[in-house]
Amino acid sequence: MDFSKIKEAYFIGIKGTGMAAMAEILKGRGIKVSGSDTAEKFFTDEVLERNHISFFEDFSEKHVQNYVDLFVHSTAYTKENNVEVAEVEKRGGALISYPELLGLLFREKLGIAVCGTHGKTTTTALLGEALRAAGKDPNALVGSQVIDWKSGVLSGKGDYFVAEADEYQNKLRFYDPWAVVLTSVDWDHPDFFPDAESYREVFRRFVSRIPKRGFLAIWGDSADTIEVSKSADCTVVTYGFGEDNDYRLVDYRSAIHDDKEKISEEISQSFEVRFGETSLGKFQLKLSGRHNALNATAAIAVCHRVGADLDKVREAFAAFHGTSRRFEFLGKYKGAILIDDYGHHPDEIKVTLAGAREKYPDKNIWAVFHPHTYSRTKALLHEFAQSFEDADKAIILDIYASAREKEGGVSSKDVVELMNRYVPGKADHIPTIDEAAEYLAGEIGKEDVVVLIGAGNVWEIGKKLLKK
Repeated sequence: MDFSKIKEAYFIGIKGTGMAAMAEILKGRGIKVSGSDTAEKFFTDEVLERNHISFFEDFSEKHVQNYVDLFVHSTAYTKENNVEVAEVEKRGGALISYPELLGLLFREKLGIAVCGTHGKTTTTALLGEALRAAGKDPNALVGSQVIDWKSGVLSGKGDYFVAEADEYQNKLRFYDPWAVVLTSVDWDHPDFFPDAESYREVFRRFVSRIPKRGFLAIWGDSADTIEVSKSADCTVVTYGFGEDNDYRLVDYRSAIHDDKEKISEEISQSFEVRFGETSLGKFQLKLSGRHNALNATAAIAVCHRVGADLDKVREAFAAFHGTSRRFEFLGKYKGAILIDDYGHHPDEIKVTLAGAREKYPDKNIWAVFHPHTYSRTKALLHEFAQSFEDADKAIILDIYASAREKEGGVSSKDVVELMNRYVPGKADHIPTIDEAAEYLAGEIGKEDVVVLIGAGNVWEIGKKLLKK
């Protein structure tokens, strides 16, 4: 595609995290960008408004204009469920999906795809920030806002394009990477992948396309990522805590501080990375949790492979604040610390709450979970019910349905019932965001940490509390 010929682009489903970031990339290339989505508020509303990207808050055939050179649609929308996609196809307009467009941009550079069930967003952001700090001037696309960038995008002129690569709906088939980071392989998206084997197969096919001159970096402590890596025909390097990893994380220390007013701004952990017998030095992170130490080590491994200045990376990591909706400090209400996290898989909930317990060992931890999609909740019901060990109390909201489904033989009450079988009285079902905010307002204080968890709009609880 000759992007120089595109003067105006229109995004259908522009509020999606990847779509909003892609809109920002095209705008940065001098293309006029607009779009449409539902009226429901997302954190990307602020991103789009800050970048002066206009959008309709409904879908209508009237929005489709013949002078638009390129229409980009979210994979959540097709001609069967969206009138704008149907109208573009009817008129014969230039229509492309988000992953197809990302694949085209990827081919312009040495593409480094960060994929896996967990940790994609933070690892992509860390790697983009590391390469930026080391003077590599990368392009990067992250599926969330990176706090230090005030954006989810880096538009550099260097050789590398770092992108968060989502496996859902087999979007990976559109990308031709030079290198891949594989963070984890835990069955997810049961509405698309019927079983764990079909899920793993998508990653096998993806890594098999890495050219011999490229490389694959995998979490080496996982049997599943190691099994997938056997399909690659390139150099494979491993990272992790285990002794057999090429990039080994050692001398891990979690830093718990007494200065409660500044705890969100302080170093949370430190560790050393060894490559074989060679020390690559000690690194510090503001980000909490061992999982983020692993995410950082993945980025360090890639930087070492491409010859980036690790001293610059070290400085950048110590100052890095992470991404929106990934253990993001929102503020305090009546002294209670409010944290927001995008986690929507049982393993993500576990590591998020473990990170909260590690950072705030003497606090009472509330988990407020907004289950995301009926299919995931039903398929992983028992796993969800056992994911809240590090929470003292749990509130479960009604299930947040995706654009692809509206109902599905399971409810949040089922999650609560199972949770209370394991620990009686631990969980409560509170249907709505407004009701949960009102309830918490009367319950929490300076001894509490509230962790808002979910891929929907559970973060609105924090905003409502902070406005009180």
